[in-house]
Amino acid sequence: MIRSFKKGWWPILLLTFFLIIFTNQTFSQTIQPNLRIHAQSAVLMDAISGQILYEQNPQLKIAPASFVKLLTLYVAFDALRDGHLKKDALVSVSQKAWGMGGSKMFIKPGERVRAEDLLRGITVASGNDACVALAEHMAGTEEAFASKMNEKAKLVGLKDSQFKNSHGMPAQDQYTTAFDIAILARQYIEDHPEALIYHSLTEFEYNGIRQQNRNALLGMNIGVDGLMTGYLEKSGYLLVATAKRDGQRMIAVVMGCDTPRRRTQESRKLLEYGFKNFSTLEAVKKSDIFGPEKVVKGKLNKVHLIPAEGAWVTVPKGKENSISVTTEVPKPITAPLQAGQAVGKIVIQSEGKALKEIALFSSSDVPEGIYLSWPLIAIGVLFFLLVGLLAFWLAHRSRRRKFRSQQ
Repeated sequence: MIRSFKKGWWPILLLTFFLIIFTNQTFSQTIQPNLRIHAQSAVLMDAISGQILYEQNPQLKIAPASFVKLLTLYVAFDALRDGHLKKDALVSVSQKAWGMGGSKMFIKPGERVRAEDLLRGITVASGNDACVALAEHMAGTEEAFASKMNEKAKLVGLKDSQFKNSHGMPAQDQYTTAFDIAILARQYIEDHPEALIYHSLTEFEYNGIRQQNRNALLGMNIGVDGLMTGYLEKSGYLLVATAKRDGQRMIAVVMGCDTPRRRTQESRKLLEYGFKNFSTLEAVKKSDIFGPEKVVKGKLNKVHLIPAEGAWVTVPKGKENSISVTTEVPKPITAPLQAGQAVGKIVIQSEGKALKEIALFSSSDVPEGIYLSWPLIAIGVLFFLLVGLLAFWLAHRSRRRKFRSQQ
């Protein structure tokens, strides 16, 4: 009996083992692609959905070098939008700004420079002098401007970054991560798409000095239109690049490369990997309506629900039909409700894996109504039945007495 059991089960055990190994390999290849980036840290993000498509030491803290300038520019473009800074404003150049080392726009002390020229000097020439001049103009001192930068960083959601100056030259306790820079770049582009007009410039001339944009990807005709390079001896060569193709936009971040050529190659490798292997789809539109859902204790017995926002998701190519959208709401919903009140959520999945969740709001007010529970209704009906029976009995009794008295 034991031998026959063993003989019968060995093929099944071997087959089960084979299936487990095969399944794990397929899953592993999906989660961890066969891609090696020659950098200390790297991240690839779909800029539309916000999903991370590849990561390598994403939380490694590194001195940010000129990546700091993205935040400087973010604060500046916020000020332009809000009317606190004008493109044609004349900015006075201080001795401190003029004396900055590293990459320069070559502004002169005492000179008055248009704010828009300073923006070009930062996005194209990565001018440290332009950063200081703009920071002093907007906040009085560079230190005060750095405080604004850190406030903005918190609002954007950077959790592992700290900034001490406007330009990225070495400073104690100044650091960031590839993950944070990807988040920063995405939000910056989303809030100020017009900034890419400046980032995509391949050259800039000021005071008779013509400088080329250090982002070599701009000249490769692969859809790249930004953003920023960087270098420090202890950080290596850095690049955050963004490219757009066929309705998709990718953001690639590499930090700690050994040469300028390497940062260009590795950034391009990430971008090509993203466009080649992934699709970006609109799973939920802001105008979509869900329901109606049942409401109790309200003057209305139904309500439609609307999403808090539209939602884009990213899936591997060939898996576009795997996306499912489901709602999770109380059954039933209890009044009162206010328009815009969160009452549930939308869950977007692909092959059983949750990709994104979005709040569901009530589309209208539902005031509280007169509500009677079934037990109360039953008691009320029973009471009226008893009253009716009693009245019938009394009336019948009265007629019988009257009939007897007539006899």
